Amino acid sequence: MAVTFTDLHTEAGLKSLNDFLSGKKYISGDQITKDDVKVYGAVLEQPSADLYPNANQWYQSVSLVIAPSFPGKAVGVRIGHGAAADAAPAKEEAKEAPAAGDDDDLDLFGDETEEEKKASEQREASKASTKKKESGKSSVLMDIKPWDDETDMKKLEEEVRKVEMPGLLWGASKLVPVGYGIKKLQIMLTIVDDLVSVDDLIEEHLTVGPCSEYVQSCDIVAFNKI
Repeated sequence: MAVTFTDLHTEAGLKSLNDFLSGKKYISGDQITKDDVKVYGAVLEQPSADLYPNANQWYQSVSLVIAPSFPGKAVGVRIGHGAAADAAPAKEEAKEAPAAGDDDDLDLFGDETEEEKKASEQREASKASTKKKESGKSSVLMDIKPWDDETDMKKLEEEVRKVEMPGLLWGASKLVPVGYGIKKLQIMLTIVDDLVSVDDLIEEHLTVGPCSEYVQSCDIVAFNKI
């Protein structure tokens, strides 16, 4: 629904516009629409930044896009002074600005077709769905085996925990005897499924240097979705 303002050449009218624009970038939302063009055409000059800060900022933003369509209007340019000067802008405005409610004469942005409206709605719905959808997480229990009974298991765990990746969080761990004086490191980790591949973690980080100096192999004991 179109938004209209009256008496924008008066202090009361500018104050009404300024109050309306509080918390808004443009008249009808985050993008310039025909409502902005109409109101811009009705404002004689850039509103005072001290008296009408919201209207002033809006005027500057709109001017950058549509000022060429309104000769004689630009950011920071006052259109004359005094009674004679006030009459001139009024006449100029009458020629340049379309009448309120006359959408057919104003085609700077064009009317949306049904297909465009439908596509726009689908994009918005897709964005909303993407925001609501969160990446899944998994909890993994892994066995990390040393080369022999002489491997420094404290250093092994230190090197393992040095591996950092977006979406990877190391958890609790313990040493588990496997026989012949050898112990393996059993460690928990939490991963963001879209960011971390456990296979890549093992092949590209845990079984290559510097971890490979201590790690012989890695096995996934448990893999559970959170």
